[in-house]
Amino acid sequence: MSVLAALGRPPAAGEPASPQAPDVQRGTRRLLLPGVLYLVVFFVVPVGVLLATSFYARVPGGEIGEFAPALRWQNYPEALAKFWPQLSRSFGFAAVATLAALVVGYPMAYVIAVRARGRPGLQGLLVVLVVAPFFTSFILRTVAWKQILADGGQVVAALRWLHVLPPDGRLSAAPAAVVIGLTYSFLPFMVLPLFASLERLDPRLLEAGSDLYASPLTTFRTVTLPLSLPGVVAGTLLTFIPAVGDYVNSSLLGNNTTTTMVGQVIEQRFFRTVDYPTAAVLSVVLMVSILTLVTLYVRRAGTRDLV
Repeated sequence: MSVLAALGRPPAAGEPASPQAPDVQRGTRRLLLPGVLYLVVFFVVPVGVLLATSFYARVPGGEIGEFAPALRWQNYPEALAKFWPQLSRSFGFAAVATLAALVVGYPMAYVIAVRARGRPGLQGLLVVLVVAPFFTSFILRTVAWKQILADGGQVVAALRWLHVLPPDGRLSAAPAAVVIGLTYSFLPFMVLPLFASLERLDPRLLEAGSDLYASPLTTFRTVTLPLSLPGVVAGTLLTFIPAVGDYVNSSLLGNNTTTTMVGQVIEQRFFRTVDYPTAAVLSVVLMVSILTLVTLYVRRAGTRDLV
């Protein structure tokens, strides 16, 4: 009962409360205090400042980048009307990249978690290979893809030979290059949650499917996939959320016209055009949109176990 009291649960009728419970609760609050302060200083306050900046108004006759606190609600419809294509394109690119990462990453995670089960050395090596790209710079990896997808590269030549691309077709400075870059950049975020979910899968369930004369496809559809759903949900969220706001891939692999994403617009408005209210508006809209989609997706998936 002392454990229940330490967790903050009241003791049952007739049972004495533990005298150590208040001390444990005070100790727990002290342990939580640094984390709470960190979140307040580096998350709550910046978000509040960002929200306030989104309503700022330009000072009449002032210099470039001079704004004053105000409640100018028109900032939101004006920014959305002007940059709606970039915002919708960001969600479209991120959705396609997330789906591609799931298609590529699920077999990888399955091989590591299920096929390499019982061989720790091989399994560890495969996991290291998945996370190995993180040992190099994100920008360097993106620039490498720019060279791989260049018009004179072997990839484009092979696709032209297979008639997947027309003779004058190209991948560089195109939407396909941005999607490929996003998929590659965030693929480990898809593989690792799937691996963690599939590794917990009881192999006896798969054996039971074979004993009941189920085909491998039926076993996967009725056993493996439903039990790995938490990993699918976690992987898609970890891939989709950073992909929506990414601007490195679209800047280096795109053409800055038909591939511009909202992250590029925010970066330009903050550091080049010096239009802080518009950048703040797009940041707030992006954050609220992602939170809404994530909430709906998790509820629709029907799972709360995301790890």
